Amino acid sequence: MGDDSEWMKLPIDQKCEHKVWKARLNGYEEALKLFQRIEDEKSPEWGKYLGLIKKFVTESNAVAQLKGLEAALAFVENAHVAGKTTGEVVSGVVTKVFNQPKARAKELGADICLMYIEIEKAEVVQDELLKGLDNKNPKIVVACIETLRRALSEFGSKIVTLKPVVKVLPKQFESREKAVRDEAKLLAVEIYKWIRDALRPPLQNINSVQLKELEEEWVKLPSGPPKQSRFLRSQQDLKAKFEQQQAQGGDQSDGTEPEPQYSVDPYELLEAVEILSKMPKDFYEKIEAKKWQERKEALEALEVLTKNPKIENGDYGDLVRALKKVVGKDANVMLVSLAAKCLAGLATGLRKKFGTYAGHVVPTILEKFKEKKPQVVQALQEAIDAIFLTTTLQNLSEDILAVMDNKNPSIKQQASLFLARSFKHCTQSTLPKSVLKPLCAALIKQVNDSAPEVRDAAFEALGTAMKVVGEKAVNPFLADLDKLKLDKVRMSKRQRRGMYTVYLLVNGVVLTSESYIPESSGVKVPSRCVHTCLFLQPSAGPSKKGKPASAAGGKAKKASDSKEVAESELSPEVCEDLAAGVLPASCLQQLDSANWKERLASMEEFQKAVETMDQTQMPCQALVRMLAKKPGWKETNFQVMQMKLHIVALVAQRGQFSKTSASVVLDGLVDKVGDVKCGGNAKAALTAIGEACSLPWTAEQVVSMAFAQKNPKNQAETLNWLSNAMKEFGFTGINVKAFINNVKTALAATNPAVRTAAITLLGVMFLYMGAPLRMFFEDEKPALLAQIDAEFEKMQGQSPPAPSRFTKKAAAAADDGDEGEEQEEDAGGQDIMDLLPRTDISDKITSDLVSKIGDKNWKIRKEGLDEVASIISEAKFITANVGELPMALKGRLSDSNKILVQQTLSILQQLATAMGPGLKQHVKALGIPVITVLGDSKPNVRAAALTTLQAWVEQTGMKEWLEGEDLSEELKRENPFLRQEVLGWLSEKLPTLRTVPGDLMLCVPQLYTCLEDRNGDVRKKAQDVLPTFMMHLGYDKMSKATGKLKPASKDQVMSMLEKARAVMPAKPAAPAKAGGGKESGRACCNPPPHPPPQGPAGKKPAAKGLKDDEDKSGPIFILIPNAKEQRIKEEKQLKILKWNFITPRDEYVEQLKTQMSTCFAKWLTDELFHFDFQRHVKAIGVMMERLESESEATISCLDLILKWFTLRFFDTNTTVLMKVLEYLKLLFSMLNREDYHLTEYEATSFVPYLILKVGESKDVVRKDVRAILTMLCKVYPASKVFPFLMEGTKSKNSKQRAECLEELGCLIEGYGMNVCQPTPAKSLKDIAVHIGDRDTSVRNAALNTVVAVYNVCGDQVYKLIGNLSEKDMSMLEERIKRSAKKTPAAPAKQSAPERTQKEHPTNPNATFLRKPVENKNAHHGESSHPSIPKQFQLDLDMIERDHGRVSELPDLVQHQLDELLEPITIPEPKMRSVSPHFDDLHNSTASTINFVISQVASGDINTSIQALAQIDEVLRQEDKAEVMSGHIDQFLIATFMQLRLIYNTHMADERLDKKDIFKLYSCIIGNMLSLFSMESLARDASMGVLKDMMHGLITLMLDGRVEDIEDGQQLIRSVNLLVVRVLEKSDQTNIISALLVLLQDSLVTTAGSPMFSELVMKCLWRMIRFLPETINTINLDRILLDVHNFMKVFPKEKLKQLKSDVPHRTLKTLLHTLCKLTGAKILDHLSMIENRNESELEAYLRRTVKHSGNLSGVKSDRGNEKTGLHPDDRMSKAKVSDILSEIFKKIGSKENTKEGLTELYEYKQKYSDADVEPFLKNTSQFFQSYVERGLRMIESEREGKTRIQTSAGTTNLIPQHSLDSGLSSNNEELKPAVYYERLKILRQRQGLENTTRQRPPISSLLSSKPSVASSTDMLQSKLSQLKESRELYRQEHNSHSPTHGRSASPAANLDDLKKRLERIKSKQQ
Repeated sequence: MGDDSEWMKLPIDQKCEHKVWKARLNGYEEALKLFQRIEDEKSPEWGKYLGLIKKFVTESNAVAQLKGLEAALAFVENAHVAGKTTGEVVSGVVTKVFNQPKARAKELGADICLMYIEIEKAEVVQDELLKGLDNKNPKIVVACIETLRRALSEFGSKIVTLKPVVKVLPKQFESREKAVRDEAKLLAVEIYKWIRDALRPPLQNINSVQLKELEEEWVKLPSGPPKQSRFLRSQQDLKAKFEQQQAQGGDQSDGTEPEPQYSVDPYELLEAVEILSKMPKDFYEKIEAKKWQERKEALEALEVLTKNPKIENGDYGDLVRALKKVVGKDANVMLVSLAAKCLAGLATGLRKKFGTYAGHVVPTILEKFKEKKPQVVQALQEAIDAIFLTTTLQNLSEDILAVMDNKNPSIKQQASLFLARSFKHCTQSTLPKSVLKPLCAALIKQVNDSAPEVRDAAFEALGTAMKVVGEKAVNPFLADLDKLKLDKVRMSKRQRRGMYTVYLLVNGVVLTSESYIPESSGVKVPSRCVHTCLFLQPSAGPSKKGKPASAAGGKAKKASDSKEVAESELSPEVCEDLAAGVLPASCLQQLDSANWKERLASMEEFQKAVETMDQTQMPCQALVRMLAKKPGWKETNFQVMQMKLHIVALVAQRGQFSKTSASVVLDGLVDKVGDVKCGGNAKAALTAIGEACSLPWTAEQVVSMAFAQKNPKNQAETLNWLSNAMKEFGFTGINVKAFINNVKTALAATNPAVRTAAITLLGVMFLYMGAPLRMFFEDEKPALLAQIDAEFEKMQGQSPPAPSRFTKKAAAAADDGDEGEEQEEDAGGQDIMDLLPRTDISDKITSDLVSKIGDKNWKIRKEGLDEVASIISEAKFITANVGELPMALKGRLSDSNKILVQQTLSILQQLATAMGPGLKQHVKALGIPVITVLGDSKPNVRAAALTTLQAWVEQTGMKEWLEGEDLSEELKRENPFLRQEVLGWLSEKLPTLRTVPGDLMLCVPQLYTCLEDRNGDVRKKAQDVLPTFMMHLGYDKMSKATGKLKPASKDQVMSMLEKARAVMPAKPAAPAKAGGGKESGRACCNPPPHPPPQGPAGKKPAAKGLKDDEDKSGPIFILIPNAKEQRIKEEKQLKILKWNFITPRDEYVEQLKTQMSTCFAKWLTDELFHFDFQRHVKAIGVMMERLESESEATISCLDLILKWFTLRFFDTNTTVLMKVLEYLKLLFSMLNREDYHLTEYEATSFVPYLILKVGESKDVVRKDVRAILTMLCKVYPASKVFPFLMEGTKSKNSKQRAECLEELGCLIEGYGMNVCQPTPAKSLKDIAVHIGDRDTSVRNAALNTVVAVYNVCGDQVYKLIGNLSEKDMSMLEERIKRSAKKTPAAPAKQSAPERTQKEHPTNPNATFLRKPVENKNAHHGESSHPSIPKQFQLDLDMIERDHGRVSELPDLVQHQLDELLEPITIPEPKMRSVSPHFDDLHNSTASTINFVISQVASGDINTSIQALAQIDEVLRQEDKAEVMSGHIDQFLIATFMQLRLIYNTHMADERLDKKDIFKLYSCIIGNMLSLFSMESLARDASMGVLKDMMHGLITLMLDGRVEDIEDGQQLIRSVNLLVVRVLEKSDQTNIISALLVLLQDSLVTTAGSPMFSELVMKCLWRMIRFLPETINTINLDRILLDVHNFMKVFPKEKLKQLKSDVPHRTLKTLLHTLCKLTGAKILDHLSMIENRNESELEAYLRRTVKHSGNLSGVKSDRGNEKTGLHPDDRMSKAKVSDILSEIFKKIGSKENTKEGLTELYEYKQKYSDADVEPFLKNTSQFFQSYVERGLRMIESEREGKTRIQTSAGTTNLIPQHSLDSGLSSNNEELKPAVYYERLKILRQRQGLENTTRQRPPISSLLSSKPSVASSTDMLQSKLSQLKESRELYRQEHNSHSPTHGRSASPAANLDDLKKRLERIKSKQQ
């Protein structure tokens, strides 16, 4: 190989690996050109070089390496697959390129690295470059740093992750090499550009000189942000934008792009320091020491450690407790400051990880604020501020509220200041109303504190809150503040703004209107009318509550309308003045007259004045005070009193009625509410005041006043008014706590009316609050509790009424759409828990109790836990402050005594119920350790932990659990129990959440680890939870997270992600908002609403019941056009959950209920989803009654009806089940009558669940289900029901297995074998497995099913069922024998299929013919012929089913498909030379062809079209077409596989464009036409493949859907042309055999289309017409064997029984034609048939030959005369290619090449018609010229002798020219023929055979039947008979040379030979 010419001929990839460097250099140069030339980045050509690219860069020769690097760069830039090589290539660049002296090499190496980054492989490149920094060679280190710098400069900090770079940067500054230090400095400057000061902390410890140099460089940098100048492939839009900006002039940025710099948190770049191990060993002893100096030493040592800016996570519980003790109890204030600093350091260094301990420390720090010393206060402030940043205000709110009532003013002041500082860090979302409300309430108390510093702090806190969340959110909590204080709050909010307030005094009511007035402008103040005074001052002045009005007048008006009016009390004198201004003088004079009539007249005047008064000018307070003037509310005349109460209502309705005004009249109103005559008016007035001043405030005042009186009548009526008012106003804002004590008082009242009213009120409250309301009354007497429960039961299921009245303010605000209120509604669900009176048990959790719980003795620990349990149960409801209990209980969760662990878990459950929502702050400390317990090995402990977890989550929600790293840390533990429990828990919880914290992403790497866990259960749970993760995080984030996985893992995980994407659930919808405020949130927590009871339950329920009865007369189903199609579409697009479950979860039920609500009558939906089963029975009864009258609407809702019935299959109630089955029978009968066919969508959501019930224990149920299954087959294809039943046979329930098997048997009996899906063989194997089942009934059912198959297809059943154990096989044979004895009923059986055919079309799928679009799986006869590999049959069907149904297991399909695409090894007679040159050429392209062919069968249409285009290009060029030789079968298999895919899947897929399908069809047909126009290639197609090919083409011609496509007719004409071409050009033997087998299969399949068989027979007739021309080339033995097999399946009488006689006529014509052409010789061609004497074919042939008499003999003689061949001497040309193939093999081998040439010459001489062109055509030019030269040399040697030989026997041998003219027109190529054994003898006699080894005829190899052995035996017996004659001949001729043989008299020899052959023949007969 040293010679240049040797390697020059090699392909490029081989040159690149050559050992000669010049060859490699040349290879790299050519590869570079090739890479630049390939346009398609996904071209298969790239794949060849995947393994070579590393060698390109690690080339040892420097010159070649440069070219290699250029080629590698071109590869990375252009190849789609380049990413796979990143790791190895970059590693090669670092180690073998960066150390090169040539700068060009280094530059190319760096370019390759950057190009990998550009193709999205930044992480891998960065990892390799960072590894390079550890190399000992400084050159490599410098180059790596430089490359990192270039990458950062070009791609920016978003793509190059800076944290790992910054981590290793300080080390580079310590290098001894100056070049490394300099390069590190440049890198540091580049990093500083991107992150600025965040780089300072990591570099603080480098050499001061270096740091100074860096500072100098940093100062020089431009202040503007750097910009990314090079972009990833996925960032092309940014690239375009960048280029556009550059073109416009560089710096002219439009500012739309977000600035990437300065966003890095310095903390993220720091390395965490582990400090626990570095603490002094005696720290805990010293911290407890008596001497303060020792304690100080310990704290100082700790302070140094806590100054680290980032601290490693660990267990700091003990340390925090020690510091807390110092802060709380140490008398030395200096030590308190030190401890506080240590806590601040810990909090700052740990950040969120410190949150666990925050709740324990904050109460202590707050208490310690009692210290006065400034340095202590400052240290404590810093500590608490640092701690706040590690947790949330929500978690600390309980602790802060606890100290707000402290007696010490310093504590209150510091708590308020802490709140003020904390609020600054909050936003509207982190400071919700639920948190703000109690804090504001506490701060408002402090606003009134006696200490000024406390008041100021409170003002500051409230002002900060107002600034953060806006006045709108805070104002409702400040309602009770007076004007001065409210203004002070505002002043603290906007002390830096020029803000002025306009004060309007309108008729004694002080109103405010705020406007922003620039200080520079002159202020214009609007003037007002009578009684209006204006004054203006900065906001520091006194003000009353109001809302800011914008500059726009309209909005200002709206704001003033919606203001809540607050006013100060007016003196009686002012009131009288104001009243005198609006009321007549006589009216005022008579108000207190002694005469009631005058008082009445006064009231009438008063009323008129109020009615006509301008409401803006109405002095409400003055008016009501006039009404209260003596006699006031003590008025004795009821008429005057009624008028007075009516006027109060009028004033409240019409005027600006304030709470101050209301306070004047409420007492009087409450006093009259129980009055018989005036009560109604008093209630009306109360309601009007409720509208003016809000119901919550009014109700609170009224109830407290009523219960301050002793009058039971007033109390009862007040409660009755409140009940009614709640219904009218809704429940929003009601302060339940305020009523509870009064209601309890009422319940204990002696007066029954009061008790009744209280219970009624509770009933109304229950409507809004639900079950939690009962918690307040659990201590009541049992009798009273029973009455309350009865009232609640009455209200159960009713919806709260929509509010009909509104507070004036709320009504106005409703126009603006108050979003704040909506937030409050969302939180409303937990408000009830906040209202419960809670006990603080922290004082009971003493240090003794905590030490007990941690004692060494387990008994004492148990005592401690028992005490805790009793404390919690006594307190019932507790606050969140539980002292040190959480840390103590946490320790017990890891107790070695499992009983104590379980006891701790039960205490935690108790704690959850007792603490309620306050539990949130303990999630990190106590909740996460519960998750750790899920890893326990004991199932009962795990179960207890899971129950505890669920109890906690109910109270806390999921947000706290998912925040932070805790959950991901738990999943990191390699504990299979923990992993599977946590993942199972997440898969249950995540689908119910609408949003999740971003920290969920931290769990993804652990999830991916679990997907590959060794434990199967963990993998299963991980796969289950994958779609729910994707639902929240999205597919893109999840797939991006796979980047860090190993390649093998990544592929596996990505395939799982794709599957998860298909079944990803939709996010739960936002809860619907009802009009009633909070009740909307509440309603969804209640059970589904039920129709109200229809008894005598008051007027309203009765009326409602009546209305329902009227509704029931209407239609029960609503016909909505296209609704079903919409539902199908939504399910396909995964907008809703797929109806696929093991047991129905709540979300499925809710989804179905939602879907049904639109098209079912409301009352029916309520009945169907009622918890009482009797309602279900009743509803089904109604559906049965309406089935006929509403049949069309029933069909439109059929999918929902069937889904609802699947839910009932999971009920245990037999009554319902029987009713369900009764309805289903009626339903399917109706569907059959209506000629409706179930869609795939309806069937898959119903049939699997129906099959579950076939295994029911009750016979009556099983019987009904079987009846329904039978009816189902009339509305849904049996072939599609079959797979569902097959799935049912896998059940664990033996009854179900048995029943499913019986049903399968019935299907096969009724519909034939074609019902078996995916293939008969696969199905039968699965059925036969059950013959060995343990259960007798299952065994019997399996045997019966196999017998049913036997009755349909006979002995073929044994092949289909595969290998069985001896025991099972004997059972089966016995059963078959028994069934055979009972077969006299055969005629009846024959009629069974006919009967079913009348009911159904013959195709089991043909029930869909009415709707061709839905006919997805229909296909005609499936061949079970063994010539097709069984794996292949399985594949096709698996693929079809995989596309059709998602529930199939895709892994199996994937695997089988890969096998399928390997080249198929069917033995085939390829007659081709074995020239070494040709073979080399062939092998180098074989893999490419295999790959392209594999793509032809792709499920993606475009991929398939591209592959077909490539093959078409090859086939169209004759010089290239030869490379396809040897791949024909493989190509045809892929093609008809694609045809089936189109037929079954693409055509049925409505989403696909039919033009694409037409294009694919065109490509396929075009390719086939090209292929079958080349005879040499066409003849390579084997019989089995041709059979499937014809099957596919005929099916396509019959496909009615094709005609619907544009140009469909043209397509069918093309197929017709192709079929003709296939018939003409294929190997004639193979095509005739294929058609015979196809005809047989189509006739066996009862379900096949009759048109199919008809077209097959037309093809056969065409072949029969060709027979006179082709008879000499066909293998008669093979064809007769196929006819014999056909006649075995269809004996003569069976053929005649077929509806059509055409098959019988076709067969007769074929055999007659063959007899006519060959005469009696045809009987010699039965050699392949075993037991030929028993064959019906032989008898038939003998009769035919005999009948034709001598006629055929005469004809054949004439024919022979024409060709000049003697009958005996004539040799069948079908065997010619066998001999030629042997000869060419010899020529191709070195040893026998001379002998081969001699044999070829002699053969050509003897059979001059032999066409050797096909054999030479596929070889190289060199080989062809070699053969021609050899033949010329032999010819010249024996020219004379040859002439003598030819002239000697003109009678026996044909002249050459006549042969040529006679045969060349018919056949270009001769293929295997018949008389192989005779030829052998002749060749041996003539000395042409140089080996005695016998070879079986190729025909036997090609035959699909196991007849090879028998035909070989026959051949050997014939040869033994000829032994004698051969010996005699050898004696006569001493020499074996052909020349000597020819010199003897050929005529004599041939005569002798003829006689001997005749003798042998006579012996045989």
